[in-house]
Amino acid sequence: MRYLLILLLPLLAACASVERLALPAPETLPGQTLTSYAPLPGQRVDHGDWTAFLSRYVAPDAQGVNRLAYGQVTQADRARLDGYLTDLQAVDPMQLTRDQQLAYWINLYNAVTVDVVLDNYPVASIRDIKDGPLSIGPWNWPLVEVAGQTLTLNDIEHRIIRPTYDEPRIHYALNCAAVGCPNLMSRAWQAETLEQDFAAAERAYVNDPRGVRFNDHGRPVLSKIYIWFREDFGPNEQAVLSYIRTVADPDLRVRLQQTQRVRAYDYDWRLNDAAGS
Repeated sequence: MRYLLILLLPLLAACASVERLALPAPETLPGQTLTSYAPLPGQRVDHGDWTAFLSRYVAPDAQGVNRLAYGQVTQADRARLDGYLTDLQAVDPMQLTRDQQLAYWINLYNAVTVDVVLDNYPVASIRDIKDGPLSIGPWNWPLVEVAGQTLTLNDIEHRIIRPTYDEPRIHYALNCAAVGCPNLMSRAWQAETLEQDFAAAERAYVNDPRGVRFNDHGRPVLSKIYIWFREDFGPNEQAVLSYIRTVADPDLRVRLQQTQRVRAYDYDWRLNDAAGS
């Protein structure tokens, strides 16, 4: 069995690399002007309904994974969530400062993701939400319209946020409704607390087995976000490891200093459903 695993490891790494190639490149949409910043003070966006929804339905399980009680969401709260999404789509992002804008896009992405799951619940994984035999999930569906531009989840992540803000920690904020993803916060993202929330989310994920763990042979296994979005964290695997060490807790940092190579990448696509905890 041990030798079989050794033979399979290069194949598993290759699969992760193929997944990386299948992701959209971080390139802005042609003619896109949605990320032009406004000067201070910008325009306040009310995320209160989103915070109320999250505080009511998101809670950590025994392993510290934030779970969402999809099956308990009331019709009244569904209506409020839909109203919140309608209000967000009425916002002109170009009237927002950089931090207001980034919080806006994070909240829009996460709220749309939750809304899509609720529309199709119950499902075992968000990847089971498909519109055809070749579909791998809802990320390319046209789901919202902002400033007259129809957008998909991939547009928001890869064609707006990633190429515009130069912020690798965005991957700890955007939530894809999976157990392996960094936690969905139990409150909305806000411009005023953006930096401290990024720092907290980064440290929490790196020091959680979902982000970094070691196999039975003491070799490091990283979350697939570190290969899917490698260029956001560093030019190569060694640079990614160096980056992770800067936010690792002391014991983890010591173990990571003893390795120069990632043994494998992993990701748990099960739905972050409270019913499955």
